[in-house]
Amino acid sequence: MTATARLTTPFTARTTAAEILDGVDLTGRRMIVTGGASGIGAETVRALAGAGAEVTVATRDPGRAAALVEEFAGPGAGSVRSAALDLADLSSVDAFVAAWEGPLHALVANAGVMAVPTRQLTPEGWEMQLATNYLGHFALARGLRDNLRAAGSARVVVVSSGAQLRRAVDFDDPQFERQPYEPWAAYFQSKTADVLLVVGIARHWAADGITANAANPGYIMTNLQRHLDDDTLRAFGVTMDEAGNRTVPDYFKSPAQGAATSVLLAASPLVEGVTGCYFEDNQEAEVVRGGPEPTTGVAAHSIDPASADRLWAYAEEVLAAR
Repeated sequence: MTATARLTTPFTARTTAAEILDGVDLTGRRMIVTGGASGIGAETVRALAGAGAEVTVATRDPGRAAALVEEFAGPGAGSVRSAALDLADLSSVDAFVAAWEGPLHALVANAGVMAVPTRQLTPEGWEMQLATNYLGHFALARGLRDNLRAAGSARVVVVSSGAQLRRAVDFDDPQFERQPYEPWAAYFQSKTADVLLVVGIARHWAADGITANAANPGYIMTNLQRHLDDDTLRAFGVTMDEAGNRTVPDYFKSPAQGAATSVLLAASPLVEGVTGCYFEDNQEAEVVRGGPEPTTGVAAHSIDPASADRLWAYAEEVLAAR
């Protein structure tokens, strides 16, 4: 984070992704949105393509993006295509990188998993949440670095969460190999790692003209909650009737509102040149002490430069060892 006053914008928590780009022309810009076939990812794609960008939906099942591709098949806006990418499988990441040609103006690292109930491992033997939310995106961004550099002033956006407030990265046992696996602890750590990723990019790739920032989309009901049981959802304020129909509280956002901060960071001229920061509700967040009490802001442990460098080195080490 910068030592100057926090950046503010005229937008609010209820601004939609499309409203962020009102009057912005992204014609000729090429962008990738991981996990862009549903939820806030799909709304991110819609806003970027609606402003004229050429957007690639990177998803495990490209067929799920068929409706989005068709939506932008006609004249008058940008275009959408889909491509296979499984962030939990580095052979898939390698194949995606090898197939990409030409400059890349924005990479939106949107895909993620939350609170996987049991400790699951990827083909490389990595814990699933850290692998999907952080290590896969690290490998993807690193593989596309030359393409980002070729774009000139490229941007990387990493979707994090207010969960980063709750837990620093455990460098002694990041994969839960010795300590008992706990779904939420693993999720909290992976979201902290996401913020540290943008701090690392800001520190390592600034000379390439690449900026990176993290986005907290807020509370939105999407497929991300697929591992949560009814009791957990009730704890978040979601109510259910006898038929199982869910009603979300007023503080939840729509997917279009949840995508707004990602779109701001990916394409708005208001954040040109800003890097290494964490945004929520379309504003740069205040740095706070992490722990159970804060509900907003970015934890000091999530933007610590020494931790960012240490995590960067760890990611390079485990990628080299695969």
